[in-house]
Amino acid sequence: VQLQASGGGLVQPGGSLRLSCAASGNIFGINVMGWYRQVPGKQRELVARITAGATTVRLTNYADSVKGRFTISRDNAKTTVYLQMNSLKPEDTAVYYCAAERTWGAPNYWGQGTLVTVSS
Repeated sequence: VQLQASGGGLVQPGGSLRLSCAASGNIFGINVMGWYRQVPGKQRELVARITAGATTVRLTNYADSVKGRFTISRDNAKTTVYLQMNSLKPEDTAVYYCAAERTWGAPNYWGQGTLVTVSS
């Protein structure tokens, strides 16, 4: 499974960005996709995840720090996942990683990371 993330960049506080993650390869059995983030010196943390694969059910899970500001979604083909980030704060600055999971909560594959910088 290959994950190609894009959409990071520099944005002012209060601004918005949308991240995309395209999955390819043998995606059979990938049931969840999500976004994590990491800042230097800290552990990688979950931002949001959503059910993927053949199911039409869209279960989501968000970190408390992003609830109400970020929205995770997927396209109809279920191979691309988006993270719409609104009302961005400086503390959202991090490298964001796309992840694919066979089991909810257990990442099996990682994308290359995309840097999001929130600064005035």
